Amino acid sequence: MEAIDHTLDYLRESVSNYIENDMAQKIYHMLESGNYTGEGEFVKDLDDDEIGYLDAILKREIAYAKNVQHDERVKELNEVYELLF
Repeated sequence: MEAIDHTLDYLRESVSNYIENDMAQKIYHMLESGNYTGEGEFVKDLDDDEIGYLDAILKREIAYAKNVQHDERVKELNEVYELLF
C-alpha cells in the first residue's frame, strides 16, 4: 500500500491561517482546485509574488510547528519551502 503524501494538506492548512489576505486566498484556491500530484508540481505553478508570499508565511508556520514539536508538520512544510528557490 502506497503512503499518502500529506505535504499539500499541511500547506493548505497553513495558508488557511492567512485567508483574509488576497494572496493567501489565491494560493488556497490553487490548492483546492488544482489536481497536483505533489508539492513539486504545485510549486512550478507559482509566480514570483506567490513564491515570495509563501516564503514569508512558511517561515512562520515552520517556526510554530517546531515550537509545538509537531515534527511531521515541520518536515512536510520544509519540503515545500526548499522547493521555492
